[in-house]
Amino acid sequence: MVRRKTMLKGRISRIGRYAIASSITDQCITCTTFNILAPIYKRLSDDEDDIGRESDYRAYWLARNRRILDWLLREKSTIICLQEYWVGNEELVSMYEKRLGNAGYISFQLARTNNRGDGLLTAVHRDYFSIINHRDLLLNDFGDRVAQLLHVELVSPCFLNRSNNVRQEILIVNTHLLFPHDSTLCLVRLHQVYEILQNVESYQKEFELNPMPILLCGDWNGSKSGHVYKFLRSQGFVSSYDTAHQYTDDDAHKWVSHRNHRGNICGVDFIWLLNPNRYRKLLKTSWNETVFSLFKSLLRRASLTVKDAFTFLKVDSEGDYVTYSGFCEALRQLKLAGHRYGLSEKEMKDLWVQADIDGNGVLDYREFQQRIWYSEELDDGSIHDNDHLHDPVHDIQQAIGFSVKNAVLFPTEVEKGMWPEDYSLSDHARLTVVLSPVQMPCSKLIF
Repeated sequence: MVRRKTMLKGRISRIGRYAIASSITDQCITCTTFNILAPIYKRLSDDEDDIGRESDYRAYWLARNRRILDWLLREKSTIICLQEYWVGNEELVSMYEKRLGNAGYISFQLARTNNRGDGLLTAVHRDYFSIINHRDLLLNDFGDRVAQLLHVELVSPCFLNRSNNVRQEILIVNTHLLFPHDSTLCLVRLHQVYEILQNVESYQKEFELNPMPILLCGDWNGSKSGHVYKFLRSQGFVSSYDTAHQYTDDDAHKWVSHRNHRGNICGVDFIWLLNPNRYRKLLKTSWNETVFSLFKSLLRRASLTVKDAFTFLKVDSEGDYVTYSGFCEALRQLKLAGHRYGLSEKEMKDLWVQADIDGNGVLDYREFQQRIWYSEELDDGSIHDNDHLHDPVHDIQQAIGFSVKNAVLFPTEVEKGMWPEDYSLSDHARLTVVLSPVQMPCSKLIF
């Protein structure tokens, strides 16, 4: 039986210039995501020829990780998601487990596959949550990426729902996507997100879960201008930080959260929120549209006009149309297919079926324009897809979602798009959001 406790007053500490909203009520929860830069990757010099790593110097990595833990425990977020957690070092693992455990956290760790040395750590505070289930997601892809899925329930029912017995549950995902070393890896990163969302969907279907909020936390290694961002938006997810600050999808340079090994700064750390009242497209539909968007961007990057691009696709056709073989050949030439981590034969066929509007087996110029070149930008998931929704008249139910009350990045300079030279805790900023439960009507999805 779950032991019930009175929910502690949520708060985030005020340290230096760092502060979050002072009016955080008993009903709020807080979530922090932070890539803590594994010592095995941290260079001791900016010189690319210097192969020295922090992991070779115990005093360095131990002091830095103690400071990280001091910050996390002072902040007291109810959910903590860490990336580049050095699972390969027993002393560091023991330190995190002991200090988090003593502070009241239940923690789960997951190493990347093929002994890469680092991994993920997800911790939730036992005064706020009980664990219903958790799963390790091994993506088994290029880069050996993984994800964690936690299914939790609020220990203390919030005031919104004391009159009924609806359980206040949340799905939490923690992950770290592949770094985009070059543009050909964009499809790999999209595949990673697609597989994570497929796993979340399968989990909901397996246990016939009622609608509940989903939090996707982590280092997504891509900015708001990228295809991963557009893919998640098309599924109804919102960026908690941008929501709190009323930024639009076009405000890609308002903030940053990472300075990479090349010296570039960008915003890549997100806490995505999907509330149960958000209507979504079929996941497969969003995937196909995102790949078409990537396909189009690669064609445009080659400075092809719409007519040139159509000609490029119909290279093996004597008529004014594109055949399936010509379509597949174009995907291979653009490095979207034909290699281990490219599109599969089934995925290419699915794309072709969606592009061939009239189903006559060829793609004419009008279909190419409509489905690929001039297709509308991916929407934010607000359009109803009646193929996968219950009749809302007969299946409306109440669920608990979250509103974003506030969100902060530390160090504070990154909120203005600048990276402070004296920041040494990590090469990533720490993101914390404050969420408040709200009651909302929703329609249960059919998967």
